[in-house]
Amino acid sequence: MNITMKYLFIMGVFMTVVSVCAQDIHFSQFMHNPMHQNPGNTGFHNGDYRVNAAFRDQWRSVTLPYNTFLLSADRSMIYKNLSVGLLFAHDVAGDGRFRTIDLMPSVALNFYLDKAKVHSIKPGIQLGLNFRELRSDQFTWNSQFGGHVFDPSLPTNENFQRQKKGNFTVNSGLIYQWFRGARTNFNVGVSAFNMNRQNQGFFNEVIGRPIRIQFHGRAQFRLNEKWDVLPAFSYNNQAQYQEFLIGSEFKYIMKESRGEYLALYIGAFTRIKDAAFINIGVDYQNWWFGMSYDWNYSKLSPASRIRGGIEFTAQYIFKSFKPKKVIHRICPVYI
Repeated sequence: MNITMKYLFIMGVFMTVVSVCAQDIHFSQFMHNPMHQNPGNTGFHNGDYRVNAAFRDQWRSVTLPYNTFLLSADRSMIYKNLSVGLLFAHDVAGDGRFRTIDLMPSVALNFYLDKAKVHSIKPGIQLGLNFRELRSDQFTWNSQFGGHVFDPSLPTNENFQRQKKGNFTVNSGLIYQWFRGARTNFNVGVSAFNMNRQNQGFFNEVIGRPIRIQFHGRAQFRLNEKWDVLPAFSYNNQAQYQEFLIGSEFKYIMKESRGEYLALYIGAFTRIKDAAFINIGVDYQNWWFGMSYDWNYSKLSPASRIRGGIEFTAQYIFKSFKPKKVIHRICPVYI
């Protein structure tokens, strides 16, 4: 199968799902937030250490902006095929300043399925803490409208048993990779989040946080000496909520010589029934910088005025120099 047919086949498979949106923290640049996407991505990079950061600002035109920040770090092959990492996420949403904080260590293993190391699988698991906080004093209630005027000093007549909640979280994932080279490869994965269904209720009633299942994939195919195409998809299902993103990036290699590398990216994606977004990025040496912007076309568009959110990503991979081991033979003196 040639490269063009492979690309058309993958895009055809990607287009089989329809959706709206999911509940957990999410990013448009899902392909550049690896450990948030799948615990199996821990240590899945070409280097020793990786640091990844992302920031998203959303719904600024509708209400108080939804701000999401993520920071992760991981070490590949710390012992044989074992990789470890740590992810921190902070999200604040809406008028009630609903705050979510995640702190999750993760481990992953890498298994090659053949001697040529073309096929591999990467299972991973995250075990961490989840903290949620709600500011009920930031809401307005019917009881505070005295006649025709809103009076915040009036009692709300609402009784919250608690406004803070901490839980233990369990996530897991599995990734399969086919790798023919740095410019010819693809991977697909599945991950499950909130597997222990932690209680997220702020009242006495126990409300289990729904399990979120994610399927994702990304490919890279060389088009010519300078251009690559990188189609990608992500599908999330959480209770009655769904999210399906699909699109592609195009990569242009500007400079590739000994000790110097520079490539530019441009991509277009859609979150079905919700938004469309474009992203641009630059790959320089061990750095990655990316930016995307969403245009909302869902039923919320009259209020959002088609504005969605802006998102930034950054990544740095540390690569240590490993000199080749040269064995010298000592020539006997009598020769």
